Amino acid sequence: MRDLNVLTDEPLNAETRLDRQDGAITPAGRHYVRTHFAMPDPSAELVIEGDRRITLAARQVRALGGTTLAVTLECAGNGRRFIEPATPGEQWGLGAVGTAEWTGAPLRLLLERAGVGPGAREVLFRGADRGVVADVGARVAYERSLPIADARREDVIVAWAMNGRPIPREHGGPLRLVVPGWYGMASVKWLATIAVLDRSFDGFYQRDRYVIDGRPLREIAPRAVITSPGDGALLSGSILEIKGYAWSGAAPVERVTVGVGADRADADLGEAPSAYAWRPFTRKVALASAERLDLVVSARATDAAGNVQPEVPVWNALGYGNNAVRPVRVRLSPR
Repeated sequence: MRDLNVLTDEPLNAETRLDRQDGAITPAGRHYVRTHFAMPDPSAELVIEGDRRITLAARQVRALGGTTLAVTLECAGNGRRFIEPATPGEQWGLGAVGTAEWTGAPLRLLLERAGVGPGAREVLFRGADRGVVADVGARVAYERSLPIADARREDVIVAWAMNGRPIPREHGGPLRLVVPGWYGMASVKWLATIAVLDRSFDGFYQRDRYVIDGRPLREIAPRAVITSPGDGALLSGSILEIKGYAWSGAAPVERVTVGVGADRADADLGEAPSAYAWRPFTRKVALASAERLDLVVSARATDAAGNVQPEVPVWNALGYGNNAVRPVRVRLSPR
């Protein structure tokens, strides 16, 4: 059952309702969905083109053995709504993110079956989805590639299960790629073809989209999102409790600084379900008695590599990677 904030019905693009997130794992029906075209009827077979061309059914991929990883996936356009001047694309708020447990076979095992020659530079992934890009007028397939070293990482998997069940159609089943730490565009859904390349791939979704200043996007930038209290909330009581989640693709989050008005202090961080998943954070603040008080509450993440959320958005033409701090404003009623 879906419980999402729907931006568009066809193709389906919908946000996780972060104010309803409970615990580390997002149920499939509440996990954000990003689609570029109408959802396809995916093939039951996966073609792998290496030194040899092999075809595997989904059951044969499952037979290779599975690993389960809790992974936070985030759309590269998350936060686009808050960039000024406005940029084209889906006007995501902050909910184009979710964390699920993905089960699949390490991609390297599939590549070994097809053979990878010494001249391999990249691995191409093609989904079954295709269509006409409105502002281009050309019909394209959804395709992305990974450098060969990244494709051989132990944590890059061809997944067949989401939260212990077959992957729902809107999330890319029966088979999809999952690339932990990278923005969601890398985790190709409805996976139909894997091809080893001896050159750099320059397809539409790697050259014209999901780029900033000509550079293809990769790791997720650090972000902390406040899930409670909500923006505009009217609160009472002597204690303000702030809750949220923080994540980064480059390195684990190690600090979240929460500001309440002019007061700033580090939040308490909970455990992440894996090195690839978000961490919950909380901070409780004692409030002075007041007739009425408006407060600005903010959260700013820092990861173990020293990457810090910017205070203000950094504009780019397609509105990607806007991980700027997004405060919430609350009003305290008199006690």
